[in-house]
Amino acid sequence: MTSQTPDIGARFTLAQDIVREAGALALDYFEKRETLVIETKRDPQDVVSIADRNVETLIRDRVAAQFPEDGFLGEEYGLVDGSSGYIWIVDPIDGTSPFVNGMPNWCVSIAVLFQGEPVVGVISAPCHGEYYLSAKGHGATLNGKVLTLDPSRTIRNSVTGLGANNHVTPAFVGKMVESLLDAGGNFIRNGSGALMLAYVAAGRLVGYYEPYMHAWDCMAGFCLVKEAGGWFLPFPTEGAGLTKGAPVLAAAPGAIEDLKMIAGVV
Repeated sequence: MTSQTPDIGARFTLAQDIVREAGALALDYFEKRETLVIETKRDPQDVVSIADRNVETLIRDRVAAQFPEDGFLGEEYGLVDGSSGYIWIVDPIDGTSPFVNGMPNWCVSIAVLFQGEPVVGVISAPCHGEYYLSAKGHGATLNGKVLTLDPSRTIRNSVTGLGANNHVTPAFVGKMVESLLDAGGNFIRNGSGALMLAYVAAGRLVGYYEPYMHAWDCMAGFCLVKEAGGWFLPFPTEGAGLTKGAPVLAAAPGAIEDLKMIAGVV
């Protein structure tokens, strides 16, 4: 905790409590998903349910009760400005498509930014019983185990996560896969960018690249990766940039330069 961010501790504690509560609620919906009414957003692959909305409402209410001066940005209900310099960035269920189709690759993602920097990042993966916790200067943990990235792991001796959606062309997606394979790497895509970023922090993946993501998908993962000893590409957090999409790239130390080349990052 630093003098510039005096209230990280209180917000970190609250985020841990909320992510467990929100994860339990989301899991309850998951176990009775056959009863949910599924709606589409931009296209048939972009889905949402009452589970997403009610989990976000729970998180918003819990934050507002303790830190009413903080801002809040959630995927389902948008941005509420604050006055404290802190803003909570939330995806109530990242991986809604796996969620509604009965697959376990989804999570609850909660981040706190202070003056544009992710200073708290917590992720709950309820189907796996996993809690990823991090805060600036406090390190990162998975179910209490400290996460420290191994610099000997590269794209050639590990696995990289890739993500894609209809914001990018099929040709672009094909090219990024081809570039990674040409460089000697291999990849997975599990349907949740936030969860794959957590896997980078845990050393399960050596990096993660998606050409277009939103802040609610990546901010918690960014904090986790940084606190575990990794790197992430800066994401626009000022003004309207926070609510728009941008490229997301995060990596363990041994994969940074290779993944920068694959993503075309100078």
